[in-house]
Amino acid sequence: MGKRIFLAGASGAIGRRLIPQLLAAGHQVTASTRQAAKTEELRALGADPVVVDVFDAAGLRDAVMAARPQIVIHQLTDLPAGLDPSRMAEAITRNAHVRDEGTRNLVDAAKATGVRRLIAQSIAWAYAPGAEPHAETDPLDSNAEGGRAVSVGGVIALERHVLEASPMTGIVLRYGHLYGPGTGTETGADPALHVDAAAFAALLAVEKGSQGAFNVAEHNSHVTTDKAISELGWRADFRLAR
Repeated sequence: MGKRIFLAGASGAIGRRLIPQLLAAGHQVTASTRQAAKTEELRALGADPVVVDVFDAAGLRDAVMAARPQIVIHQLTDLPAGLDPSRMAEAITRNAHVRDEGTRNLVDAAKATGVRRLIAQSIAWAYAPGAEPHAETDPLDSNAEGGRAVSVGGVIALERHVLEASPMTGIVLRYGHLYGPGTGTETGADPALHVDAAAFAALLAVEKGSQGAFNVAEHNSHVTTDKAISELGWRADFRLAR
C-alpha cells in the first residue's frame, strides 16, 4: 500500500530522480523546496510542492504536519551547481549548517507529526583513516582538520540527529560521489554513484532496512556495500527508464 511521503530537498539532483520512482511505487509525495520558482517543476513531476525553509522551524513543522506523512525523506543540501570549485569553500560551511540545524528541525517536525520512519542522505567518504574497505560500523573521521573537519562535523551531527530520533526508525544512506543527470558530471570520483541508483536506495528504504547506516556506492575499494545489497535489495546499475 502506498505511503504519504514528505520529501525534503525535492528539487535537488536526487530528489528530481526520486519523485518518479516514489510515484511509480504508488506513494503520495509532498515535495519541499525553498525556491518558489521550482514548484512548477515539482508539480510537473507529479508531486505536491510546498515552499519552506528548513531553518524556519515553525514553518517547517506546519508544512510537515499539513502533509501528514508516514515517512520523511531528507535529501537537503546547500551546494553550488556542478560543485563549482570556486564556491565550495563557502558552501561547505552552509552545507554543514543544513546537516546540523536543518536536520534537527526536520527531525523535530517529523516527531511532532508522528512520523515513524526517517530516511536521510549522508556521504560515504567521511570515515576515519583505517583499513579499507570501510563497513558501516567503522568510525567517522571526528579528528579531521580544516575544511574536512567542517564537512565531517556536519555529517556526524546529521547522523546523530537521525539515528537518535526514537521512536522513529532512522536510516542513513551514505552515498558515494554522485554523477549523472542534474549533478554536473557524467563520471563520479571513487566511490562513485549514479544519481538514479542513489534515488533507488531511498525508494527501497521506504519499505526495507532496519535502523542504521548503509553505504551506497558502486563497487570500489573504499567502502563495502554488502549491507545495502542484502538488506535493501539495492542495485548499483539501476537507472530510470527516461
